[in-house]
Amino acid sequence: MKTKQRYNTRLHALELLLLGAVGVFLLSGAMSVQTQSALAERVVRLHVLANSDSEADQALKLTVRDAVLAETEVLLDGAETREDAAGILKTQLPHLRQVAERTLAERGSADPVEVRLETAEFPTKEYDGFTLPAGEYLALRVLIGEAAGRNWWCVVFPPLCSTAATEVPEVAVSAGLSGEQVRLITEEDGYVLKFKCVELWQQLRKRLS
Repeated sequence: MKTKQRYNTRLHALELLLLGAVGVFLLSGAMSVQTQSALAERVVRLHVLANSDSEADQALKLTVRDAVLAETEVLLDGAETREDAAGILKTQLPHLRQVAERTLAERGSADPVEVRLETAEFPTKEYDGFTLPAGEYLALRVLIGEAAGRNWWCVVFPPLCSTAATEVPEVAVSAGLSGEQVRLITEEDGYVLKFKCVELWQQLRKRLS
């Protein structure tokens, strides 16, 4: 009888421990999702989708990426907020499509291009000098041809993908990111655990919806 009581006590203690761990995870996840949402309000991502996974189409994707990045860097030179950047990009979508199509034509490709400014889902992605958590972001999306190939993600505002790793914090702050957000994306604030919490929360949200 005493053995059974001790067993039940240990089981109860284990259940409490597990419940506590779940509570900590949920709290951490909720805070991490809030951080990701606040971060998403400060940036515009770039999403370039290749026509296919062929070696030629993947090479064309990178060439288009470079051309679009160079053009957006000029267009967004005076943008101070995400709203500024979004407003400029929205008016320049036809121009950016022409830039992409001209780049393809110069390399012998007649693939059509669609350029959109819309909300898209992104996975956690590591770059040179910073990392962005999974979640929904406003994105400049460049769809080449069938857009059935491996894609490429980065950031057009602030221009973090064309910024040296050592200058990322300064550029991020100038675009309105808080010190906490900068520490998060530059891996100085335990980003691995926090980003995993964000991913799990995003997966839970999708299942529930």
